[in-house]
Amino acid sequence: MKVGFVSLGCPKNLVDTEVMMGHLASRGHELTTQPEDAEVIVVNTCSFIDPAKEESVNTILEMAKYKETGRAKKLIVAGCLVERFRGDLRVQMPEIDAVVGTNEIEKIVDVCETGLNHGGPVTPYLYHDLSPRVLSTGRHSAYIKIAEGCDHPCSFCVIPQYRGAFRSRRFESVVHEATELFARGIREINLIGQDTTSYGEDLQLKNGLAALLARLAQIETAHQKWVRFLYCYPNRVTQQLLDTIAEHADIAKYIDMPLQHASANVLKRMKRGAHGDYFLKLIERIRATIPGVGIRSSFIVGFPGETAADFDELCGFLKAAKLDRVGVFKYSDEDTSKSFELDQKVDGRTIHNRRQRLMAVQRKISAATNRRLVGQEFTLLVEGPSAETDLLWEGRLQTQAPEIDGVCYINDFGPSGEAPMPGQFRRFRVTEATDYDLVGELLDVGVKTAPPPANPFPILNLSTSRPTAQHI
Repeated sequence: MKVGFVSLGCPKNLVDTEVMMGHLASRGHELTTQPEDAEVIVVNTCSFIDPAKEESVNTILEMAKYKETGRAKKLIVAGCLVERFRGDLRVQMPEIDAVVGTNEIEKIVDVCETGLNHGGPVTPYLYHDLSPRVLSTGRHSAYIKIAEGCDHPCSFCVIPQYRGAFRSRRFESVVHEATELFARGIREINLIGQDTTSYGEDLQLKNGLAALLARLAQIETAHQKWVRFLYCYPNRVTQQLLDTIAEHADIAKYIDMPLQHASANVLKRMKRGAHGDYFLKLIERIRATIPGVGIRSSFIVGFPGETAADFDELCGFLKAAKLDRVGVFKYSDEDTSKSFELDQKVDGRTIHNRRQRLMAVQRKISAATNRRLVGQEFTLLVEGPSAETDLLWEGRLQTQAPEIDGVCYINDFGPSGEAPMPGQFRRFRVTEATDYDLVGELLDVGVKTAPPPANPFPILNLSTSRPTAQHI
């Protein structure tokens, strides 16, 4: 069969999609990027917040049209939306032929072939280094999921209900997969999990993430490499972890640490704990340990009980912290979350206005941060021609995570005048700065190396995996 995939939501969901594609490809099925040619279409959904649910439903309906206008005979829905609404999906959306939950990834072949999910016992799932997998992230960058699930009690979050308790992959399984990916020509690996800083605790590993990063940095490769990890929980950021990042050149000098708020009152209701002063001291320690580090965070505005004073405290915190990048979520009142039961709900207009105000505060900070980089030189990972214009190429610094942060636009190819190759590491001088992106020139000629092999099976070209939050 020809099978097409649409993957929605976060990179963790994308890895699940790639594993499902791997299972199908290993059984001889063909993957297609053209929805009109697909005999089976699989939509891997997200349902973290209301906009994600809406996007998932709209995408399902959009793909269902190909059962009338294309070759599609089956429409399969997978992922978090299934876990949340399994009993209602088939009733309310008869266009769906079968569903696959987050712990049923390995059933995808049978479901695609038969159009049936026979159910049965389900155990917590986590892929490993021997799981078949087809990359879809481009020739030179890939994600590795090092853990699944979450044990944190955050009152606004419903992810543990769908993904289960926290569980880590075996240490050597991660190392083996990373080694294989680097051998295939991958230049950048991004480690992901709901809370990567808890990695290894369930395996009785002390400072598991620091140990894993140090081991991955030691992998010998024929080319330069970057290893990045995403999503820190602030009270799990140890000094050993920071020292490990600082020690190894191959570990990206980048911290993605969702803080959610700065007011102790709001954080207490969120079941997060801590307060803005604690975070400021942690940020100061991070910057003192890792020179040049880029720090990203995300925040929720309009959480139940957030007063005008609480929000002003958050704005003041941002001005003091001067974070490099920030993502802003509007509070989403999910009916299965603990925060749904809280009183003092904030009205929608106020939430919208607070988000706009917080974005405006951070926009000025980001613009000032970028302006300070003008004239400086960095190592840049070349992505390829810009989607914005044929006149520019794009790349990223260590402080710019893929598909989340801004990019660097290359408007001068340097001494040779030749266009760079995707996947090359080049020296880059910043010549201009915008609020979120950088513009500059290449300084070196670049080493002529064979490009990484092309991915044979990218995801359907009408939709891509992407964050559902507004990122700035």
